[in-house]
Amino acid sequence: MLHHLLKKFYAILILSAVVSVLSGMCGMLVITQVNEALTMEAAQRARAVWVFAATVVVAVLGGLLSSVLLERMSLRVMAELRLYISERILKADFRKLECLGGARVQAALSEHCSDVAGFFTTFPSVLTNIGIVSACLIYMFMLSSQVFAVALAIVGLGAAGYHFAHLRAIAHIRKSSEEHDAMFSHFRSLTDGAKELRLHGGKRAVFLNDVLARSIDEVRRTRATGMSIFLTVGALNSLLMYGFFGLVLFALVGDIPDRSKVVTGYALVVLYMASPLQQLLSFLPRANVTRVAADRINEIIRDLPITDADAAGAAGAQSPPFASLQFCDVRHRYYHEQSDGFFELGPINLEFRPGTLTFLVGGNGSGKTTLAKLLVGLYAPESGEIRFNGERIDDASRDRYRQIFSAIFSDYYLFERLLEIDRADLDIEGNRLLARLHLQHKVEMRDGAFTTRSLSQGQCKRLALVVACLEGRPFLVFDEWAADQDPTFKDIFYHEILQELKAQGKTILVISHDDRYFHLGDCLLRLENGRLLEDDEMPHTRSSLSAPNAQS
Repeated sequence: MLHHLLKKFYAILILSAVVSVLSGMCGMLVITQVNEALTMEAAQRARAVWVFAATVVVAVLGGLLSSVLLERMSLRVMAELRLYISERILKADFRKLECLGGARVQAALSEHCSDVAGFFTTFPSVLTNIGIVSACLIYMFMLSSQVFAVALAIVGLGAAGYHFAHLRAIAHIRKSSEEHDAMFSHFRSLTDGAKELRLHGGKRAVFLNDVLARSIDEVRRTRATGMSIFLTVGALNSLLMYGFFGLVLFALVGDIPDRSKVVTGYALVVLYMASPLQQLLSFLPRANVTRVAADRINEIIRDLPITDADAAGAAGAQSPPFASLQFCDVRHRYYHEQSDGFFELGPINLEFRPGTLTFLVGGNGSGKTTLAKLLVGLYAPESGEIRFNGERIDDASRDRYRQIFSAIFSDYYLFERLLEIDRADLDIEGNRLLARLHLQHKVEMRDGAFTTRSLSQGQCKRLALVVACLEGRPFLVFDEWAADQDPTFKDIFYHEILQELKAQGKTILVISHDDRYFHLGDCLLRLENGRLLEDDEMPHTRSSLSAPNAQS
């Protein structure tokens, strides 16, 4: 991923590198000019001042230009990286996304992206310092090849120290990054589990002190350990630099001609080079943090593979006409928490046609929601096939197939505004439905968005029902929609809303336990232990559906 980003922005990087190195070398030239000016005649200083001024201007403006270019590039890197990860998430297999978990995704989009972008932010100082250190070494060689050899040995020794520090510190940095993903999961628990934490003081204390605090401290401790190793080596390198300075002053430069000029030159160069060299070496920890963050992002990308068909199908697929839908010996296997083993759903054989209302019932863990996710194309069957209008659904056609459905699952999400619903009367129809659901005094629709989503769970579900109706898809799936509604709105939902949708030719699947409304449907399906009961096992129930006026 880093190679891809570097390749994409290579033109800006090359320009910034040239400008940064030029700026660093000009900064070094300022030092040499200062050293020369100490022994210049007055007439020479008058001419040299213009060279000095030009060198300073180039050094400052070069550093400014490089910093601006790379800061803007850093922001582009973060934006494109976040967009790229988001696109992969939207195109990835839904089942794999569920297994991956939201915490890892959130950490990648926030902290890990920031760490990668931060690498590009620090690039100007790295390039500038490379230029400064290179110019300083060249100037040292010009003053004395013997002292230059010692300086080169000191720099090499410092680099070797950072290399060994890297081997020790990288394990701590990686552990910190892994724990960071877990910490984001705990952060989500602060809001998702807010009710439960407030209702149980003991649980709240354990979560804060044993779970959240431990995770935060582990991130702090492992990151601090890794960075402390690098900082320790940095301090040792500072001792090396000052030791070298002492050697220059008291040992390496003997009684030679122009000794004062040589010693003064080395003094200025060493003091000037010390800080850039320290910053250059301290860049290694940042580079390692970046590499670990990039590895974490790459792991997520590898865990969310997509096919070319998925990528092509994601671009604005339209809802095709709906004539029939069949499940043919469909099976799906997944981990079942209650039995602590793998649970198999199927074989499922079903047929749906326009204008039918189907109720699906079954106990907890019987596979109702899994069947619904198979139906709408969120899960792919492990065996058997789904046929839409007589054509088999595969990976190449699954995204287009999903466009016939609107679904409200029990863990639904309500967006801030209605997305991709292009209707001139959208607000009018939306407000009519809000009034129908007795929400007109709490919320209204303006410019395709609800004025508020700060409502109760049941009221938000009614907003989701408004969205599903406005989407105009031919097949609607409701997973325990009425569970949060009072008796008044249950009657409205079952007796009015569903019947109107059915009269419009919509196909509807309702997962429900409200058995007093089952007589309103055309079919009742029951799941037990992952198996759909057949007609002879459940009288007055059929698993093949036709239009309401068809013969049973």
